Amino acid sequence: MIGSSPATDISVTSGSHTDTGLRRSVNEDALLADYPVFIVADGMGGHEAGDRAAAAVVEEFRALVGREDLRPEDVAATVERAHAAVSTIAAGTTRGAGSTLTGVVAVRQHDVPHWLVVNVGDSRVYRLLSERLEQLTIDHSVAQEMVDAGQLTREQMATYEGRNVITRAMGGEGSRADFWLLPIVTGERIVVCSDGLTGEITDEALRAGLMMGGSPAQTAHSLVGQALSHGGRDNISTIVLDVVAGGIHPRLEDTTGGFVHSESVTSTIEVATARSSRRRTTHG
Repeated sequence: MIGSSPATDISVTSGSHTDTGLRRSVNEDALLADYPVFIVADGMGGHEAGDRAAAAVVEEFRALVGREDLRPEDVAATVERAHAAVSTIAAGTTRGAGSTLTGVVAVRQHDVPHWLVVNVGDSRVYRLLSERLEQLTIDHSVAQEMVDAGQLTREQMATYEGRNVITRAMGGEGSRADFWLLPIVTGERIVVCSDGLTGEITDEALRAGLMMGGSPAQTAHSLVGQALSHGGRDNISTIVLDVVAGGIHPRLEDTTGGFVHSESVTSTIEVATARSSRRRTTHG
């Protein structure tokens, strides 16, 4: 699929694939890959709950498709509507319901096109730029907290027994979203995925798969296939998108080979509902 922005001359090609996996009977993942919105939602709560929660998140974001005038505040407001939609679903179930949310949305900041990266939970966004892979999001999970505390290595996260325990979820009290702004860069390749992918393949395998030269659609299918061949223990969803033209030229942030600067804007985006508490939720 090709997405383009006539107003900004941003040209993006994208491909996506989702699979139930080898051990699940229901696919509780949902995704949306239609310019300017590229998001994945990983639902929690089982059949008629988790799949509905993920679908509700995607449905709220569908209203942004085709928009050329989005601001970060518009995306934040959509996140709040998605929170409310998932909360309504959860209230009507015995098990509760929730969902992760992660992805990128093309917005305008100071009249310049940027990606707004959004994240709630442990689905992830990566960027491949100048042959280097960077995770743009930070997991909201017990495993990530243990890595931060030096109690677990990053390599051990995929096999850690409590890897599915997350600390923020759509529909959960106190589960605010994290936001980052970064320039859109010509030549970058971005991946949005559920933990069904990252729980099965390493970052190095992900990097290798992204660099094989396939189209976004071919690459998305190949990555999901790799996850299935490694066990497919969870639902697997992947979006791959390439910025073909219209972004800034690739440049290093500093002489150490860092990436183009990303700016955390979580604290500056106004949201409709203040959230202060924190709840742990098990998913997958």
